[in-house]
Amino acid sequence: MYAILETGGKQYRVQEQSVLDVEALLAAPGERVAIDRVLMVGDDSGVRVGTPTVEDAQVICRVLAHGRGPRVRVFKYKPKKNYRRLRGHRQRVTRLLVERIEAGAEKQAD
Repeated sequence: MYAILETGGKQYRVQEQSVLDVEALLAAPGERVAIDRVLMVGDDSGVRVGTPTVEDAQVICRVLAHGRGPRVRVFKYKPKKNYRRLRGHRQRVTRLLVERIEAGAEKQAD
């Protein structure tokens, strides 16, 4: 079973026991987080697509750690004017472990 969920303005395809990095969440490491913005759920019998979300579906995740993402460098310059500015940024991220996908009791769409 897999699901496509939305958190932090981004969409992720997840399966049970997968690990993903998302935008920072307000939860301590070790806590469980339920994400209910599930856009699609799929398994062997078919897929259910939400309008915009699938009713009664949620993804249960455990917070593993908080950290920072890759460095983004912003370099601005103006030629022949001796103007140079280098700025850096690292986005805060939360690492999640997907424990289970709950699809609810609705019937599958044909």
